[in-house]
Amino acid sequence: MINSKLKILDIGHSNLSLDQAQVILETTISQVAFEGNIRVIKVITGHGSGKLRGSVRSWCGSQEGRFQAVINGEDYNVFNKTAADMRADINIRGDMDFGRNNTGITYIWLW
Repeated sequence: MINSKLKILDIGHSNLSLDQAQVILETTISQVAFEGNIRVIKVITGHGSGKLRGSVRSWCGSQEGRFQAVINGEDYNVFNKTAADMRADINIRGDMDFGRNNTGITYIWLW
């Protein structure tokens, strides 16, 4: 899956503390928003204990209005209109996580 409007950020497989992962997430989102060419960030948190996933999703929830949408991996399927709209917006094709109920990822759709 190659898409110039999608950035994959893997913070779940790098042995970072929650605080370090949060800083990388915030920095990446700010940088991408400033540059303006990326529309979606696919955040890989992995499956582990779920603490990182919970932290990322909680932080995203606290950023009201900053993102067009946040789509949890388990909701990233053909039945989710927001997911379908996001995929159409940036023309995602061949994403192996689509429809797989993958709780280890979160998509952040930027404005």
